[in-house]
Amino acid sequence: MSSVADASLSMLDRQRLPLLRALLADPFTCVALILVTGFLITAVLAPWLAPYSPLKIDVLHKLQPPSLAHGFGTDHLGRDLLSRVIFGARTALTIAMVSVAIAGAIGLLLGLIAGYGPRWLDAILVLSFDSLNSLPMIMFALAIITVLGAGTGTLIVVIAATSFPSYARLIRAQTLALKNSDYILAERLLDASAARIIFIHLLPNVVGPLIILLSMDIPVVIMVEAGLSFLGLGVRPPTPSWGSILYDGYTSIRSAPFMVIFGGLPLVLATLGFTFLGEGLRDYLDPRLQLRRPA
Repeated sequence: MSSVADASLSMLDRQRLPLLRALLADPFTCVALILVTGFLITAVLAPWLAPYSPLKIDVLHKLQPPSLAHGFGTDHLGRDLLSRVIFGARTALTIAMVSVAIAGAIGLLLGLIAGYGPRWLDAILVLSFDSLNSLPMIMFALAIITVLGAGTGTLIVVIAATSFPSYARLIRAQTLALKNSDYILAERLLDASAARIIFIHLLPNVVGPLIILLSMDIPVVIMVEAGLSFLGLGVRPPTPSWGSILYDGYTSIRSAPFMVIFGGLPLVLATLGFTFLGEGLRDYLDPRLQLRRPA
């Protein structure tokens, strides 16, 4: 009994903590926050941080190992690998955040409509969500890219189209759980409009779990983008991408193994950073999980 009380007290104390202080309290989340912040700063300041242009070709110095002039070495065309990794962070984070934001906005709107709307509309939307969810993301991406062609815009459309159904189903479930709450029934008795109930009362109460899911899906999208770029179906060359850097390193792995290392390391670090940060946000936004942990 005392352990539950202590856990409840810990939960209340955690709720009072500002978000940043709560995230820094956990060592794994703190490291993840540093990694994510570093990648975001790198992506924003890429033109000023990169020592060279990521597109500059110098075939006379191709496949050079790391040195003072080229910190990560050069690729098969003599391009500075450090500059391409830095600009690759901008490519990966832009695609991941834009596509996840679009998918989250669509899923949030459709989930609220499905959960609060009439049953016939809910049935149609749920059928649509399930139909899209049944499509494997990679196969659907390959089909769309074959029709529309590879490119950043196509990747964003494909990822958003395959991601929003899961967000919509989450918001629908949260809305169904809240639509018969006392305060919602009171609003109905006061003749509040459906739009007011949805956007003023339901929206603030369902957006928390969505934020958690969005943050934990960003590393998945980064891996999808890198995988498609590795296959030559992602961003178009010569745009820097971690996936294309990995492919170039794979083709030259015997003569320049450092390309695979420096191309894969930021991908691993970004995935770990966003994953642990998502875990930290989940613990902060859903403190009820504290009750399930041993005191």
